Amino acid sequence: MIKKFFRKIYNFIDKYIVVPVSRVIYYLSKKIKKNQGKLDKILNKPHFLIYASLIIAVVMFLLIDSKVITLVETEAEVITNVPVVVKYNEMAYVVEGVPETVDITLTGRKSDIYLAKQLGEYEVILDLSEYTPSDTPYKVYFTYSKSIDSLSYQLSPEYVQVTIKERDSEIMPISYDLLNIDELDSKLSVKSVTLDQSEVVVKGGSDVLDDISSVKALIDLEKQNFTEAGTYDIDSIQLVAYDSKGDKLNNVEIVPETIAATIVLESYSVNVPLTIETNGDLVAGKAIASILINNNSNYSITIYGDKEEIEDITSVTVPIDVSGRGNESTWTYNVTINKPNGVREMSTNSVEVTFTFGEEQQRTIDISQKIDHQNLAEGLSVNIISPQDITAQVKGVASEIEKIDLANIKAYIDLAGLGAGEHEVEVHIDNSNPLLTFVPSSKLRIRIYEE
Repeated sequence: MIKKFFRKIYNFIDKYIVVPVSRVIYYLSKKIKKNQGKLDKILNKPHFLIYASLIIAVVMFLLIDSKVITLVETEAEVITNVPVVVKYNEMAYVVEGVPETVDITLTGRKSDIYLAKQLGEYEVILDLSEYTPSDTPYKVYFTYSKSIDSLSYQLSPEYVQVTIKERDSEIMPISYDLLNIDELDSKLSVKSVTLDQSEVVVKGGSDVLDDISSVKALIDLEKQNFTEAGTYDIDSIQLVAYDSKGDKLNNVEIVPETIAATIVLESYSVNVPLTIETNGDLVAGKAIASILINNNSNYSITIYGDKEEIEDITSVTVPIDVSGRGNESTWTYNVTINKPNGVREMSTNSVEVTFTFGEEQQRTIDISQKIDHQNLAEGLSVNIISPQDITAQVKGVASEIEKIDLANIKAYIDLAGLGAGEHEVEVHIDNSNPLLTFVPSSKLRIRIYEE
């Protein structure tokens, strides 16, 4: 940068001093007739023009340096984000209201601004060494040094309102938050996290300490680049204090600033069956004879996730709309599997489902003695008002209807949201066989009363 600066000065002198002086002298030499011979001898000397130009350049430099002549107009430039150095008793006091940086506007000649930027010596100080704690804010001006005296310096802001308080301390428990958990390998889950200490010392003004609701260690899983299950030690975990609203508190000091932790990752998985749930009506007189998933009648997949999230998942259901189907003997459909809640990864995300169709048969079964109730509010009881035979039509191909075990039929009424009084409710049958359809013959009239 300095080399470039002097090159510009050289080009300026050559363009605006040496060349014009040479032209003027050449012009005068043509006009002056008297003593032409002597003048020619002087001009013909090889170093005359160089010496003359050098003398004029020195004179011009002195005039410019003394500001008798200015090369350019006055300019201004803003230096942003200049750090603020605060001087105070850090062990005894807490200072609030001081910005981390300020801006400085430099005004003057472009060459001076350029030199000031190259020097880069900007130090802004807020001296609070003589101030004592007070509930009333102090108006304090910043001080700064000028690297170039010929420039005008303007700070923004010029001053601040600061509050100085006695520094208090308190021992607080710490917990942790896992950041970017979605960036963790989908087959991995966090089994446990152990912090190397359970408490830290928090320092700050008494009012700020009263606002602290929690102190947490922020463990960023994305930065760790975990690729497999195992035990990992993590250092330099940032500690942050939060208020009751979950906002970060900046005017506190946490000792130590960072802690370490041990994190255990596991790859927990469960193998569960994939079940098909059909929606819609087939063409009249047709029923589903068989369903194959990837040419397999008992197809299962492996699901991954946190143990407590997936250990109760017994199957993964895939809904398929079969409306208007049945005229063809077989129908193959490619379906995407939606992840159940809590599942992070599955061994496959799509399957090929093949349906075969046959002639529909029907059978009537008695479910009167098998009706149970669900979701009855606490403190209530239920009775059937007029006992009656409740039947259900079972529809499907003959081979599936013949397999029905009446002992496994589960019928129920859903009483969610119903209070004391008489109600007419639908009868439902818990059907896990997609090859059969159950149609109850009628609704059931019940009375709910308080116990």
